Amino acid sequence: MLRLAADENVDGRIVRGLRRRNPWLDIARVQEAELEGADDPTVLDWAAREGRILITHDIATISSPAYKRVLAGLPMPGVFKIRPQIPRARIIEEILLLAEASEEGEWEGLVVYIPF
Repeated sequence: MLRLAADENVDGRIVRGLRRRNPWLDIARVQEAELEGADDPTVLDWAAREGRILITHDIATISSPAYKRVLAGLPMPGVFKIRPQIPRARIIEEILLLAEASEEGEWEGLVVYIPF
């Protein structure tokens, strides 16, 4: 199962819903790592050190620093960008499906939208 990280802008109800639906899901929040207010490169660095795919609503700015990591040869386990106006229940379903059905390393270096 994938290890996930929720950016500080991810609705807490999504994180709670994920944890409620799968108590074994390994998901950490940026706030729990005391990185609230950190810039995107810092958050991506933390997620990479932890081996976690970053889940974010930050559609506008996260891609550039994520791909800069990839181009620099740095680890970047992946980023799941949540599309705006998608119902929370669907987001939770999509993330759980990806977390439970994907293999470790499958999303390395990729930035993808949820839902696809």
